[in-house]
Amino acid sequence: MTQIQRVGVLGCGLMGSGIAEVCAKAGYTTIVREVSDELVERGRAAIEKSLGRAVEKGKLSTGDRDAILGRITLTTKLADMKDVDIVIEAVVEDLAVKREMLSELDEICPERTIFASNTSSLTIIDMATATSRPDRVVGIHFFNPVPVMTLVEVVRTIVTSDATFESAVGFARSVGKEPVACKDNSGFIVNRLLVPYMLDAIRALASGVGSMTDIDKAMQLGCGHPMGPFILGDFVGLDTLLKVAEIMFDEYRESRYAPPPLLRRMTSAGYHGRKSGRGFYDYSEGKPVPVDLGL
Repeated sequence: MTQIQRVGVLGCGLMGSGIAEVCAKAGYTTIVREVSDELVERGRAAIEKSLGRAVEKGKLSTGDRDAILGRITLTTKLADMKDVDIVIEAVVEDLAVKREMLSELDEICPERTIFASNTSSLTIIDMATATSRPDRVVGIHFFNPVPVMTLVEVVRTIVTSDATFESAVGFARSVGKEPVACKDNSGFIVNRLLVPYMLDAIRALASGVGSMTDIDKAMQLGCGHPMGPFILGDFVGLDTLLKVAEIMFDEYRESRYAPPPLLRRMTSAGYHGRKSGRGFYDYSEGKPVPVDLGL
């Protein structure tokens, strides 16, 4: 098993910044790479904001916050990953981009380095074959928001070694997460069940089964869900949901994974959910207000 002390994170967006935070909080020296100085500063601000909220809530001392920030180095140079023991990629959900990045890292990182992907829908083996070490490639799928959500899906391919898988499971536990083992199928466990649920809710809305707010309320109160499917979709990002659905439909060719026309129309209009200020709900006034979608 690889002794992990230094962690590399590719990407410092919503997921990458959260992964970097929990790794540094667990005591790991953490190097985070973004593609531009602007994105580096944006990622740094996100980490500082998240840790600042923890201090305000009394969950973290200012001294601990400063120590965590001191363990994080942000860079635009991929070569700065040369001494890390594990790299977790959290870049755009595009197989070609991920393969190219892992291929470059394969030349930079020592043989001991484990390559991990935070993908939510792509198969790990398709990334692993871009490297000379497919047995040392694994999926480590965190959930948003990373500092809060406990679950991590650890995904092994048909060629992932036992030592790599065990190192990944141990690493997930070391950063305070509860790992579950998954086979290398698109969507793994959670999204394989969750994505069709959200897509079915959109179809139900479009066909007049119920209003947006009533469907959300029904699933909250009737099933004990913390939020309804439309609030959840907005939180995930409707553009992300569309991309994941397309990948999973391409994998399984089952109608339950096919993106509904309404979802496509909304993403084309720029209705991407909370991050754009409007999705199924309008967030411009703070409290979510249902959007008139002309149904």
